[in-house]
Amino acid sequence: MSTRIVSISPAFEDVMPQEYKELVENGPYGKDYKVTDLGKYKELIEEHPLCAGCGLALSLRLVLGSLPSPEDTVIVGSTGCSALVFPQVGLHNVHLLFGNQNAVASGIKRALSLRFPDQVKDVVVVAGDGATADIGLDMVMQSWFRREKIATIMLDNEAYANTGGQESGMSMEGTVMNMVPKGKVFPKADLPRVAEASGCAYVAATSPSRPGKLGKMVRRAILIAREVGSTYVQLLSPCPTNFKTKPSDTLVSIKTREKEKHFKQSEYISDDARSYLSALEEASRHG
Repeated sequence: MSTRIVSISPAFEDVMPQEYKELVENGPYGKDYKVTDLGKYKELIEEHPLCAGCGLALSLRLVLGSLPSPEDTVIVGSTGCSALVFPQVGLHNVHLLFGNQNAVASGIKRALSLRFPDQVKDVVVVAGDGATADIGLDMVMQSWFRREKIATIMLDNEAYANTGGQESGMSMEGTVMNMVPKGKVFPKADLPRVAEASGCAYVAATSPSRPGKLGKMVRRAILIAREVGSTYVQLLSPCPTNFKTKPSDTLVSIKTREKEKHFKQSEYISDDARSYLSALEEASRHG
C-alpha cells in the first residue's frame, strides 16, 4: 500500500507543523506496527482532552496502535466522548450524527471499493455504547445483516458519560450514577451474542487490561472484515468520572470485574473467518 497520501507536498514543507513532519517521518504509516511497538514511534494520538484515567482513551490508543494499514484506514465515529479525540488523530476520520455511523460506514466502504477496486481500504467504526447499542442499534444491526465489510468497535464505558452520567443499555444492573440515583433496573445488554446472531463473522470482547489480546482481536476484526464480512469488538472502557473511581484505578476496576465474573473475555470466529485467518498465516510464513 502507498504512503503517498500522508506525504507533504513540497510547496507546504516550510509551513507544516513540526509534529506533523515527525508523524510522516517516524509514524506508523506503511510499517505494520503492533501494540507491542507502542512507544517506539510517533503515534497517531499522543495527547487528548478526555478525563484523567479515562478507559476510553486508553482503549483508543491501543486500537490505533493495532491498525494493519493506518494509511489506508478511515475511522467512522459518532457523538460521544471519543468525538473529542478524533480531531487530534493523524488519520482519516469522519464524525457523524448520533447513531448513524454504521450506515455511513457502509456507504464509505462501498464507495472506496468502487473507486479503488485493486486496493485494500479499511473502514472501521469506533463509537461508544450509546451510539452502538442504544441510539444506533438499528443501523448497526442492519449493517451486520447485510454482511457489510466493515469492523465495528464499541468503546464500552457503560454510560452516557459526557452528558452528566445517564445509564445506557450497556450499564450494569444496579449501577448508580448522577442521573440514575436509584440504580439501573435491568441487565446489561449482551451485544456480543446479538452480533453473532446477526451474522458477524468475528465477535470479540476484551479490555485494555490485556493490551496484547486487545491488539490481536482488533487486528483480526479488521483483516476479516476485508474479505469475509462484518466484525464486532467490544472494549470495556470504564469511566472514572461518572463511576467515582480514582483515575489511577481504571485497570484495577477492570480486573476486579473479571475476578468477580462481571466481565469475561470472549472470542467467536466463524468457519469462513477461521479459514481466511489460516490462509493469511500460511501466506505470512512463506513470505
